[in-house]
Amino acid sequence: MPPILRLIEDTFSGDAAPVSLPARARVIFVVHGEIAVDGRTLRDGEAWHGEGAVSIAPGQNGVTLWRFELTPGASRPDPLSAPGVRSQEKLSAVLETIPQGDLLLRGDSVAFPPGGCAYLHRHPGPGLRCLLEGGIRIDTHGHSTSYGPGCAWYETGTDPVFAQAAADRPSRFVRVMILPRALLGKSSFQFVNEEDRAKPRVQQYKVFADAPIATPD
Repeated sequence: MPPILRLIEDTFSGDAAPVSLPARARVIFVVHGEIAVDGRTLRDGEAWHGEGAVSIAPGQNGVTLWRFELTPGASRPDPLSAPGVRSQEKLSAVLETIPQGDLLLRGDSVAFPPGGCAYLHRHPGPGLRCLLEGGIRIDTHGHSTSYGPGCAWYETGTDPVFAQAAADRPSRFVRVMILPRALLGKSSFQFVNEEDRAKPRVQQYKVFADAPIATPD
């Protein structure tokens, strides 16, 4: 069975005890608050990534995290269960289109100005997205779906996608993709229509993880 990519939202109160997570290829993104990850302090909009077991502890005012994890297909979710911690799976996807060969874990954020769009495109690997602010409409497979802050969606990478951001405010989403390792340090964006290449690309990217990873067993 192909591996599974999961997005879990963890909310810690300020007095919650530290929690240990098992070894997984993961990205931990701080939505709001402060947390120590293996002794490194992270705040709003910052992220940590790694493959080993890790210990996390909230700051004194608590924290909300988005935890992206790549797991073997037969595995179950890893929601946290501890006093002062609320944990829920937002979305999971079986990665039928995961690339063959060596893999790359990429985590980034994609920001659009009001009314910005991403022309019809693909990526050479699947991934999960979650909207941090603003609004966005995703057109794929002949269907349109609109998302607000906190809403997550899955893209196969192989299916063409058009993205239209809200007209009245900036928009930004957090994204974790599994890509061919050959794309280390390179863009994964692939135009579908040749005529779109000459059009301006208004989206801005902030990469916080671009790391070779092992293929899940």
